[in-house]
Amino acid sequence: METGVEKVPTYALCYLVNGDATGLTEQEVSEIDSLLREQSVELVCPPASDEQWQPYFSSSPWFGKPCEVIDCDIVYRVT
Repeated sequence: METGVEKVPTYALCYLVNGDATGLTEQEVSEIDSLLREQSVELVCPPASDEQWQPYFSSSPWFGKPCEVIDCDIVYRVT
C-alpha cells in the first residue's frame, strides 16, 4: 500500500468516511466513486484531532470545483 495527502473537499467527507451521500448529487457521488476506483483508493483518513482540523479554500481540490478542503491521508491499493 502507498499513502499520500490530498486536498479533500469538506462537503464530501461524510460520504468518503461514512458512506453517507446525504446532500450530494448523483453526479457528485458518481464522480467520487470513479475517482476512488481509478486511483485504487482503499481509505480516506481525515485528521484525528480538532487541532489538525483546519479547513481552507483551495482552487485545486482533489476533485470537483474550487471549494473548502481539508488535508487527508489517503491509502492507495498497489496491485
